Amino acid sequence: MVKTPADKWIEKVAKYRQMSHNIMKLSRNVRYVGITNAYGRTLTGVIRPNIKPILDSRQIRDELYMIASLLSLRNKSATSVMGKINHVTIDHQKVTIVILQKSPVIYYVTISKKEKDLANIISEIKRLV
Repeated sequence: MVKTPADKWIEKVAKYRQMSHNIMKLSRNVRYVGITNAYGRTLTGVIRPNIKPILDSRQIRDELYMIASLLSLRNKSATSVMGKINHVTIDHQKVTIVILQKSPVIYYVTISKKEKDLANIISEIKRLV
């Protein structure tokens, strides 16, 4: 049986959702894993149960759009000179955000400040994606 584009899309989103759960399993301090397309549109997002979200749905939508725009502009201007981005880390008072881009998607992961071994978590996320 030939798969329709809708069937292929459902499979792809299911694969991204499973990847989000796998990243979530890396540490109890991983709060949120979101996977977006190049335009910042959320393909899947998983928040740890019993965790109060820091951002509301509008704020996260704007945040993901801004990150996607930044990476898009950055790739166009700097990739040929400096090479591809390995990851981006944004350190806030309450959480650390780790952003990885693996074409065609962007991985957006928030990690609690309680995490003692951030470098290990980042390397494990890279290994998974």
